[in-house]
Amino acid sequence: MKNSTLKLTRKIQLLVDLPTQEERKEALDKLYRWQNRCYRAANLIVSHLYVQEMIKDFFYLSEGIRYKLADEKKDEDGILQCYRLNATYRVISNRFKGEIPTNILLSLNKTLVSTFYKKKSEYWKGMRSLDNFKSDMAFPFLPINIRKLHYEEQKKAFCFRLFKIPFKTYLGRDFNDKRKLLERFVNGDIKLCASHIKLKGKKTFWLATFEIEKEKHDLKPEVVAEASLSLEYPMIVKIGSTRLSIGTREEFLYRRLAIQAARKRTLEGIAYCKSGKGRKRKLKAVDKFHNTESNYVDHRLHVYSRKLIDFCVKHQAGTLILLNQEDKIAIAKEEEFVLRNWSYYELMTKIKYKAEKAGIELIIG
Repeated sequence: MKNSTLKLTRKIQLLVDLPTQEERKEALDKLYRWQNRCYRAANLIVSHLYVQEMIKDFFYLSEGIRYKLADEKKDEDGILQCYRLNATYRVISNRFKGEIPTNILLSLNKTLVSTFYKKKSEYWKGMRSLDNFKSDMAFPFLPINIRKLHYEEQKKAFCFRLFKIPFKTYLGRDFNDKRKLLERFVNGDIKLCASHIKLKGKKTFWLATFEIEKEKHDLKPEVVAEASLSLEYPMIVKIGSTRLSIGTREEFLYRRLAIQAARKRTLEGIAYCKSGKGRKRKLKAVDKFHNTESNYVDHRLHVYSRKLIDFCVKHQAGTLILLNQEDKIAIAKEEEFVLRNWSYYELMTKIKYKAEKAGIELIIG
């Protein structure tokens, strides 16, 4: 039976809701300290898990060494003092006790253990290296750690407490569905799952994961939509005798190249800019292009994938086939220009998410 729910993750900016600058700085310092401990704990967890899993292959150990990964109290050949999931938790708990809430460590350990076992066979075959976590990684927390989430009219924001730290959301103009998702959660219509806090520069983000019901459409599995990606058109889709071309080469590729060329011209011209106030003033014009290209590409791919799924829903297509994608990706890898500018993988990712949300079966050929 297919799962009737879908998990959505939304990036929501948070502000520490405290009156003075000193109090806000103290709260942020605490968050950065927790992030540091999580980064160190994550690397410890995967290292211990790998050693536990590969200890059977340490053939150079003495034959008398026991290597059964089980609790020694329950199995005479066991080498662990507790069950496996608790072993890594005890390592990080003993190491960072008092420096970070234990609920964060518990959530981190559970997530990493689950991920490790999914990739275990690749580690064993030598096809994959261990994950290496960076110091700016997002740290997880459980939904029960969020207290008193509500909308406050005076502040025009959603307010809540996380580990006794008061936060309020900053949604800006909110062209997405973040506000609606928060309202539905406050009303009890949807569920909040384990989420993360991401610290980037001087900003704090809540990577909130919601579990929602999939859209219900009158779709017919026997109606098949065939879509393909090409250089002339970002996407072409056909259902029976009905055909639709989504986007054009000029609209997507040429506009992207124009942004790249504008940034290059600006970089060449900053040598002749008026001096004063150092590097920041010189690069002021270049900084405007920092996210221009990525934001443009992300928006266009969202539009293309949305049009594709809407077209399938309109014609009741319950199955969507992406044709010859393996060949297209192979060509893109061989040609640096195509790989750099056409964003095949990003478009496929967005199509997959929207198809799942609409209840359409996606087949990649």
